[in-house]
Amino acid sequence: NTCMHIGCSHNVETIAAESIAQVVNAGLCIGCGLCEAISNRKIKMQMNIAGSLKPVPDNGFTKQEERLLLSVCPGIHITPRQQSDHPVNVNTATFSSDEIWGEYTSMRYAWAATPKVRHIGSTGGVLTALAHHLLNTRQVAFIYHVKADPAAPVQSIATVSETADDVLSGAGSRYGPVAPLTGLLAALDRDAPFAVVGKPCDLSAIHNMAKHDNRINKLITHRLAMVCGGQSTAQKSREILHNAAIQEHTVTLYRHRGYGNPGPTRIESSDGKTLEISYQNLWKDESSWGIEPRCKLCPDALGEAADIAAADVWPGGSPEGEDEGFNGIVTRSLVGENLIRDAEEAGELILGDHISPQQFNDFQPHQVRKKRSLQSRYLGLRDAKLPDINAPYSRLDSLGSALDSHTKEKERAGTARRFGKAPQE
Repeated sequence: NTCMHIGCSHNVETIAAESIAQVVNAGLCIGCGLCEAISNRKIKMQMNIAGSLKPVPDNGFTKQEERLLLSVCPGIHITPRQQSDHPVNVNTATFSSDEIWGEYTSMRYAWAATPKVRHIGSTGGVLTALAHHLLNTRQVAFIYHVKADPAAPVQSIATVSETADDVLSGAGSRYGPVAPLTGLLAALDRDAPFAVVGKPCDLSAIHNMAKHDNRINKLITHRLAMVCGGQSTAQKSREILHNAAIQEHTVTLYRHRGYGNPGPTRIESSDGKTLEISYQNLWKDESSWGIEPRCKLCPDALGEAADIAAADVWPGGSPEGEDEGFNGIVTRSLVGENLIRDAEEAGELILGDHISPQQFNDFQPHQVRKKRSLQSRYLGLRDAKLPDINAPYSRLDSLGSALDSHTKEKERAGTARRFGKAPQE
C-alpha cells in the first residue's frame, strides 16, 4: 500500500491496525469510550498509571466488535463531514474552504446573550447558549455532553441534560481524561432527538459510526464542538493538587475554566482548603500540559465533523487578561447556520463581526503549526512501524509542503522516537 489515504505523494508502505490492543499500545488511543459502549460495558474504560483512560482488557472483544471498532475508532480514523454528508445543505448554502480550517459556511464572533451564561461558560458561553436554545425550543429532548463527576469532581463523565439548568451546571471547559462516548448507544436507545457537545474527535467518531448505525443521522440533530488544544492526562490535575497539599478524595469542586474569560482554575476541598490559579499561570509552561500523545497527531482539532465549532479568539493565541467573553465560531452546515440565526432571533445568542481564516490563524497559531507538521509526523509513525492514522480530505500533503526540509526531518524523527517508545506507559 501507499499513503494515498492522506493525499500523500510519498511512496511509503502503510500499516493498518489489526487490533484495538495495537492501537492502544501504539499510543493512538484517545480514550473516547466507544470500546465500552460497543462491547456493552464488557470492556471498561479504566485509568492507567499515566493518567489516561484506556479500554481494559484491550483484547477482550468479539471478532464482530473488534471489526466494527477498527472501522470507527477516532484514534485511527478522522474524517471531516463534507457537503455531501449534509443532506439538508441545499444549493443556496454557500460553502467556502480554507486549507487549515476546511469547509465552512461562515466565521464570526459570538457570545451568549444572557450575562450569567456568558460569565459561567468557557470563553463566551456560545455552546451553552446554543444548548439552551435547542432545549427551550424543544428541538431536542436532551443534550449529550460531559461534566464534572459529582462523586469525584477532579474527574469528568458523560451526561445527559434535559433542562437548561442541567446544561449550565455542566458548563465550563474540562481539562483531563474523559470517555464521552461510553453512553452514546444508550442515548440513541432513548429514540428521541438530541444534540451532542464534544471534542472534534468525539464528533468524528460519531460521524464514523453513522455508517454503521442509521439512528445517528436521524436522532443526533445538532453536533457542536469546541476547538481543541489537546486533552490533558490526569497527571496535570494531580500535580496541581500535590503542590497545594490537597488530597483528591477531599475535593468538592474542581473548575478548570469559566466564571470569566478565561477564568481561573478553582479548587475547593471538604477540609476548607481553596485554591485559584489564573489561566496564564496554569498553562504558561507548555511542557507541563501533559497532553495525550495521540493529540499531537490530531488532523482535526478544528471540528470539521461538527455543525458549529467554537474557539478562543485571543490574538497571538494567549489571553492578556480577563474580558467579558467572546467566542469565534466556525459554522459548517446549513443546520449550524439556522441554529445561530434562530438563537440570535430568540435572544439567546449575540452574533458579532465576521472573522477571516487569516484572523483565526492568528487566534490559533499552535493549530496552524501542528497541521503543517502532520504529514512529517505520520511518516515518523511509519518509520516506527506503527499503524497509520487515516485522515482523508484533511489536506495534509499540501499543508506539509509549507515546511522546510530540516523541520520535516526533525518532526519525522521526533515522532518515530517518541512513539517508538510506547508513550502510553
